[in-house]
Amino acid sequence: MANLPWRIRVRLWAVIKRVVVVLGIVAIVLLSVRVYKSQTGPALHPWHTWTAHEMSGQEIDRASFSDYLTHETAIFHDLQTQVTDKLDESDQTPLNRYYHHSPMWPGQFPDDGNRSFVLMPQGKPKGAVVLLHGLTDSPYSVRSIAVDYQQRGFVAVAPRLPGHGTAPGALTNVDWEEWLAVARLSVREATRLAGNDVPLHLVGYSNGGALAMKYALDAIDDPHLRKPQQLILLSPMIRVHAFARFAGLAGLPALLPPFAKAAWLSVLPEYNPFKYNSFPVNAARQSWQLTQALQKQLNDAARQNKLTALPPVLAFQSVMDSTVSTRGVVDSLFNLLPKNGSELVIFDINQASTLRPLFKPGTYVAVNALLPPAPRRFAVTVVTNASAQTLNTVALTTAAGAVDETAQPLITPYPRDLYSLSHVAIPFPPTDDLYGIEPINPRCYGINLGNIALRGETSVLVVGMDSLMRVTSNPFYAYMLERINQRVGCADSCQPATSKAMLAR
Repeated sequence: MANLPWRIRVRLWAVIKRVVVVLGIVAIVLLSVRVYKSQTGPALHPWHTWTAHEMSGQEIDRASFSDYLTHETAIFHDLQTQVTDKLDESDQTPLNRYYHHSPMWPGQFPDDGNRSFVLMPQGKPKGAVVLLHGLTDSPYSVRSIAVDYQQRGFVAVAPRLPGHGTAPGALTNVDWEEWLAVARLSVREATRLAGNDVPLHLVGYSNGGALAMKYALDAIDDPHLRKPQQLILLSPMIRVHAFARFAGLAGLPALLPPFAKAAWLSVLPEYNPFKYNSFPVNAARQSWQLTQALQKQLNDAARQNKLTALPPVLAFQSVMDSTVSTRGVVDSLFNLLPKNGSELVIFDINQASTLRPLFKPGTYVAVNALLPPAPRRFAVTVVTNASAQTLNTVALTTAAGAVDETAQPLITPYPRDLYSLSHVAIPFPPTDDLYGIEPINPRCYGINLGNIALRGETSVLVVGMDSLMRVTSNPFYAYMLERINQRVGCADSCQPATSKAMLAR
């Protein structure tokens, strides 16, 4: 610019000043709107302002799993004394999971699904598995799969990730590096219990899927980290939607105490005993930072030809997912993987749904638009209707390197009243007492969220209909479990195989 004539320099500076002023005005307007919307929303409660004193990442790396559990017990004690025991009368309602007389209060259940757990098999362990839950979730979300691994001779370690399982306010003061440190700690504990001479599996649900992938990539270059032999990913958070990138800006007004509510993207009643409904800005920010770090590491490893050292990946994903990017699972993960026995299982929409005329354009062919043309380096199985006129389902499998697909009829039909699966449905069986559509004991946890029939007038419910309409269990869970069990016991690699247990007779 110094070489330009002074008249041009003056004009350029004038333009730059105008742009800066305009951007400043836009920023002020957006922040003002953000402040206004947050201040007009629901009030914050003690479970939003309370934060847990979690261990730091460095402390976790130096700790034993027993140390972590001891610290976890202290956190739950603090939650009891600082939140539950001090609730105002207005917060002492049956709908509040933090009220000790609520049917949803976790402290009354024999097995608190919010806490870390270890399941030991009968006899000598045949393997070890670490199961990582998702964002705002708890170890409860991976318990059914952990039990199946235990029954097949595996030691199952399912940690509570920092900031989770207690109160949503705990997620306002946590970072993703602490979650990853707990993943490392859990692998150390699983190895201590099962030994080094048995297979190690990592199971990751949603945000836990990103952590499992990050750990596996770290283990390629770090000889101190034990390498897994199999990755199982459920609705993996490989890439999140673009808004999460700017979530930190949405929380800027919260730096001023009068605008503390700006630190929250949503403030909702907490009636789920094992999952937060309220969602803080920091949770979105940390998930975005984790996925950014993961994507960079995946791309760098692909360029350096290091992904050949990764174990096979078996992933299960709904083609419709409003939480994570389904396309990101394909483009940012599977398209980078070598030919190592990896497979992506996609649950299609219900092509025979009576609501088909209401579907958005392109929904019918979403799977075809998502996948690259065959042949591919990874196998693909699509669980879908046998035709658009029937609820009978098939598993359409295209093997790695192949062009033609094989069709295997399944026993389970697509439920008539279900038009698609969802992000949150994948890890839960239909019989789950909290999330299942056919719970064994629907009163077990004080509420069942899976078989709610929304019929009535608007403006009656205390929560939005969108969250209650979302399907919360997987009708094809038995098929998914059979596919996972095919990988159990594999020491080095597993090639996709046809599931027999779920095939139509």
